[in-house]
Amino acid sequence: MTSYYDQELSRLGETYELARLSNIDQLKVGIVNASEASVIGVGSGGSYTVASLLCTLHEAYTGRVSRPSTPLEIISNPTLASASPIFFVSAEGKNPDIVEALLRARRHSARDLHVLTNRSASELQDTLAMLTDVNIHTFELEHKDGYLATNSLILDAVIVARAYEELDRHDDHIPRAIDDLKLNGQSINIWLEGAAAFAQKAASRKGVIVLHSPALKPVAADLESKLSEAALLHCQVADLRSFAHGRHSWLTERADDNLVLALIDPSSERLWQATHALIPPEIDTLTLSIAGSRPRDLLSGLIAELKLVSLFAQALRKDPARPTVAEFGRELYYIDLPKLVDQPHHEPNAAELSKFAVLGAHWPSITHEEPMHRMASAVRDSLCDRVFRAIVFDYDGTLSSSNRRDIPPTPQVCEYLQKLAEHGVVVGIASGRGDSIHAHLRRVLPDTCWQKIKLGLFSGGWIGDLSCEIPQENQTSEFLNHAARIVHNLKHAGVPIDTVRLYHPHQVSVRFRPGIEAQGMWFVIVDALRQAGVDFSNVVRSRHSVDVLAPGISKSKLITHLIQSCRLDPYQVLTVGDQGAWPGNDSSLLDHKFSLSVATPSRKIDRGWKFAPAHKRDVDATLWYLEAITLQDAGYFTLDATNLHEASAR
Repeated sequence: MTSYYDQELSRLGETYELARLSNIDQLKVGIVNASEASVIGVGSGGSYTVASLLCTLHEAYTGRVSRPSTPLEIISNPTLASASPIFFVSAEGKNPDIVEALLRARRHSARDLHVLTNRSASELQDTLAMLTDVNIHTFELEHKDGYLATNSLILDAVIVARAYEELDRHDDHIPRAIDDLKLNGQSINIWLEGAAAFAQKAASRKGVIVLHSPALKPVAADLESKLSEAALLHCQVADLRSFAHGRHSWLTERADDNLVLALIDPSSERLWQATHALIPPEIDTLTLSIAGSRPRDLLSGLIAELKLVSLFAQALRKDPARPTVAEFGRELYYIDLPKLVDQPHHEPNAAELSKFAVLGAHWPSITHEEPMHRMASAVRDSLCDRVFRAIVFDYDGTLSSSNRRDIPPTPQVCEYLQKLAEHGVVVGIASGRGDSIHAHLRRVLPDTCWQKIKLGLFSGGWIGDLSCEIPQENQTSEFLNHAARIVHNLKHAGVPIDTVRLYHPHQVSVRFRPGIEAQGMWFVIVDALRQAGVDFSNVVRSRHSVDVLAPGISKSKLITHLIQSCRLDPYQVLTVGDQGAWPGNDSSLLDHKFSLSVATPSRKIDRGWKFAPAHKRDVDATLWYLEAITLQDAGYFTLDATNLHEASAR
């Protein structure tokens, strides 16, 4: 009778075809956006294999050291999410560990989070529905795997392999059919015929040592996972040189209990030959020789390894897809992690650390903290003692998610904006963008608020309220024309510029291809302007664009306009932004005396601090500040001292 595991393997061809035809455009965008960073892949069991494959390919194509992790590693140290994009992998989305890891990572994330899953309805999807700024990649799989990951593993592995291979212009795409995947000039099935005798011997020995080339670590990891999870064989995994550092003792002390399986690519072939020659001849060995370390080669190795597990299982007369699972095993799987693994303690001086960081001081170079601590306390006290009449926000990264998608603020943010405006507080929004923000805000805010929402669009070049139409400008600027020509020349020379938009008479906005960070491109744009003798003192950047502003254009113009038109004391205005350090495009906004950052603080010591807890950034930090607002008499508000002071202790 055919085992359930073998029935699953018989569907791999269909799954491969599904993966080959799936639309992976959004996943490729996510990978491109992470191409200048190290990434973390998170998963358990077969999903860990996919996470390991993704990290291996990311290292190979980008040169960025990346690491696969278990959910527990992220749960125990979610601050890892603050520096690296994370790709969570969960086939069925019911793993409670991955859900908790996602929640903790989301609290600490300053980078993109991605979830790769094969179920559109699951506990994981329910959690995702409650979160913002998580990129979801769902590839539905009709048949559910048995105890071991098989078809879900191949579906996700092929999708990840496709994404990297298609992004690389020098690689051919993966073969059209699974049977076209080859090992080193040999079909997988022919290799398996030669592996049958090895599998029979392994069944009697009970143990196998798996040696591997560095690039084949995902294949080795999956083999160990399957042999261990199904309790088929005791399995040790080591690369060829780790084996040389003492692990070979098993072949001396336990020679009758072990065989050696080597997973080898061309880069390690001669090393394996030399190693093999030194292994005692009475130790049985088998070599799985893979043609290279391209995505298609790793897929060939994974499929060969899945089928090798079947040979081991047949020799042991077991069905690895239907093992006996004791009740304690089920209880282990659903153990209540949030109650058992505490959240990490937050830095009590997070505000000071963020200020030190923007001034170039990081651990362990911070040696004199007391003056900064005193300044933080003084600024916090002055904010809490002040009664405000106006609040001016940046838009992208402050009221709306700062990514390449053009989306309006969340309902929660809009509710606060409406509440402030209806109370008579002067609400201003300053942005480097124009028409799209105007349209978004009109769509999500009631028209009764439109006249109360003041706008400074095109970096303060156009000022009006939400009820006003943005006029077509007839005035032109030769300065901006010249700057635009210089940037267009860079684009034609091959600089990875996506769009160059000229908004007369305010600014030139430059956006870059996915994966290209504006922080580095600012220097490219500024240097080109400098070489042409063009004033570059008013060139600013957001997270996704560089803006060349016309002389006199600044977001601070909105503050000046509100002070004059609404007869405000300048100290009655509070400003909030995310890019507070020059050349960040909120530096002029956070130069204001009473200002708060939701991400990067100002370099000025007496203003522009990020007092929100370290794990709250961007829109989450804005919401935290909004929650700290206490409405006073009509048109006035204060900041809750308890909230701001408690943040320093959280």
